[in-house]
Amino acid sequence: MANLIVWVVDDDDSIRWVLNRAFEKAGFTTRDFADGELLLDALKTTQPNVIVSDIRMPGTDGFDVLTEVNTRYENLPIVIMTAHSDLETTVTSFQRGAFEYVAKPFDIDDIVATVQRAADQTHLRQDPIELDAEPPSNGIVGRAPAMQEVFRAIGRLTQSTATVMITGESGSGKELVAQALHDHSPRATGPLVALNMAAIPSELIESELFGHERGAFTGATEQRAGRFEQANGGSLFLDEIGDMPLPAQTRLLRVLAEGSFYRVGGRHNISVDVRIITATHRNLESLVRDSRFRDDLYHRINVIRIHVPPLRDRKPDIAILANHFLAGTAQELGVEPKTLSTEVTALFETLDWPGNVRQLENTCRWLTVMAPTQEILVSDLPPELTDLNREPPQTDWELALGAWVKQKLDAGAEGVLSTAIPSFERVLIETALAHTNGRKREAAKLLGWGRNTLTRKLSELGAET
Repeated sequence: MANLIVWVVDDDDSIRWVLNRAFEKAGFTTRDFADGELLLDALKTTQPNVIVSDIRMPGTDGFDVLTEVNTRYENLPIVIMTAHSDLETTVTSFQRGAFEYVAKPFDIDDIVATVQRAADQTHLRQDPIELDAEPPSNGIVGRAPAMQEVFRAIGRLTQSTATVMITGESGSGKELVAQALHDHSPRATGPLVALNMAAIPSELIESELFGHERGAFTGATEQRAGRFEQANGGSLFLDEIGDMPLPAQTRLLRVLAEGSFYRVGGRHNISVDVRIITATHRNLESLVRDSRFRDDLYHRINVIRIHVPPLRDRKPDIAILANHFLAGTAQELGVEPKTLSTEVTALFETLDWPGNVRQLENTCRWLTVMAPTQEILVSDLPPELTDLNREPPQTDWELALGAWVKQKLDAGAEGVLSTAIPSFERVLIETALAHTNGRKREAAKLLGWGRNTLTRKLSELGAET
């Protein structure tokens, strides 16, 4: 866009200087303001192509600017930036009509590209919606870049009821994201009903989902509404969708396609209006390839995907989360919150946290009860936690593998992996089959594969039996 005009409003002189230089270098015409009131006064006589605004400013803040501009000036995009990035700020920014949300410190090239995109695609900006009150907080904490992407996704979906699939490792906080999606959606006044597929026996899943009539099966002494009926007008959160058995998948697909269903043992068709949110820690694409998850259902629920990062990829958030959990647990117990020593904070940031946020929360609960002093020291930590930071001893097979690789490399060999991986897989497969007396399905399960994958591997290795 020729002669792109960008206005910057921030009470920090250094931020305005840096942005002005960057935008001028990109060929933009710039103008800056120290507060929101000055910018709004200037808008009465002329308008830029894009506004870049801080949120926290004395007097008229960034949210005030957003509200005023979106009320009085149509199709004038605003890029919001802030050093105080959290879920509520991100969601509120998008709800009030921000084109994009940028967390400080930002990459100069990224914000220049964002401004250019805002100027080029203003017709894609969502219209603001009315806010009766500040959106509720549901406990999602995070400043790491990976979590900022999650916050942006939630913010962009505030006016949508699209189906969402949340992926991420166990304990990473997928259920909190589902709650936030519901709380910040047009269905927020309706119910959010959850069902964990991994926690329900397969023979009861259809009854849980769709309800049953009295006498439909042994023990059905009265009519019961299922989760779909309970969620009517709201959202249904199907956790661990990858563990749903195939027969239930078939019926779920039919309901998603038709919007109606019969209770188990019922004769009356029931129509519902429900938003579907799913979550899984499993690789659904792999399950589809192994014929353990329906391809058509996968595409039906995989409309918008949000990936929740593991805690090991959120190192900047660990201390923040720990203090959050320590404060919350102290409030529950009616005691003074404990604090982490510098050494414990540093140690926490080196751990991989295989149990993710849930493990950190449980650790903080344990420390609140068991640590003898207000400041938590390394000596106060449970042994199983400090053991995680120790280098695991090498096993015999690792030593043997290292010696074999060294021997090959010393002999001038190349492409060692092409020899090692097939041999490694062959040993695993033969051992697993011997353990299960040749039963392929059981061997595949022990190895973490589907039966089709095991059959394919046997064929590739020339070991088909």
